[in-house]
Amino acid sequence: MERLPSYGGQAVIEGVMMRGGKSVAIAMRDPDQQIVIHTEELGGIYKSKLTKIPFLRGLVLLWDALGLGMRALTISANTQTGEDEQLEGPMLYLTLGFSLLFGVGLFFLAPAAIGQLFQHWGLNAWWSNLAEGLVRLALLIGYIWAIGQMADVKRVFAYHGAEHKTINAFEDHAELTPEVVATYPLEHARCGTAFLLTLVLISILIFSLMGPMPLGWRLATRILFIPILAGLAYEYIRWTATHMHWGWVRALAKPGLMLQSLTTREPSLDILEVGIAAFNAMRAAEQKQPEIVL
Repeated sequence: MERLPSYGGQAVIEGVMMRGGKSVAIAMRDPDQQIVIHTEELGGIYKSKLTKIPFLRGLVLLWDALGLGMRALTISANTQTGEDEQLEGPMLYLTLGFSLLFGVGLFFLAPAAIGQLFQHWGLNAWWSNLAEGLVRLALLIGYIWAIGQMADVKRVFAYHGAEHKTINAFEDHAELTPEVVATYPLEHARCGTAFLLTLVLISILIFSLMGPMPLGWRLATRILFIPILAGLAYEYIRWTATHMHWGWVRALAKPGLMLQSLTTREPSLDILEVGIAAFNAMRAAEQKQPEIVL
């Protein structure tokens, strides 16, 4: 089988970001309904040797991807408002830091506190840790479902679907036109939604094996283990995505694909046009940049 580049991306406000191995492109609909393209070269951590070290590369690329995603969201928001200011430097990292604190607090510390409460009520350590993991899973699914009920988020999820369909069509060597791309699946094995689900499921397994501990240690271990969980989840998603031709691997990946039904919507042809424009712009920029192997 031909080995294709592992492209990725994300939805932004009225647009799609596509990331290659060397460049990133953002295509957006402006208020006049014209498609605006922004491209830039990938740098920094993407050129580091750390990105070739298994388990560590997941954490490194995840951190940079969060920053890249935040910049892309800012650029797309500025396109809608007509402002030229960009979120970068200290303000970018401050915003990113607050977002991470919220995520850690909601999905790690809160379930750990609830698990400790179960243990206080008489459950043994194994069952309280398992209950904690199930609460974490329920919070993840519930949060995704809740924000998906918002009209603006539904539209962002449609652009998310356009991103997946475009990459699926490319990997199938199909013609990248809205009509052709529309026939491809909404789900993709390398999606960040699948990554988050995998991280939570691995956390259930690992934390369930831990014995009883005071609340302070319980909260500390949940934070300290996040890099380990992220590294494991990244390698798992990376491996399953490259072995989907095996039936049992497709079965393992099925939960992550199913959860994507909450984070994607069927895109219209004009939304697909934006996703294709982002992908083509990224591919064109790739030809002008030195190769970076991810």
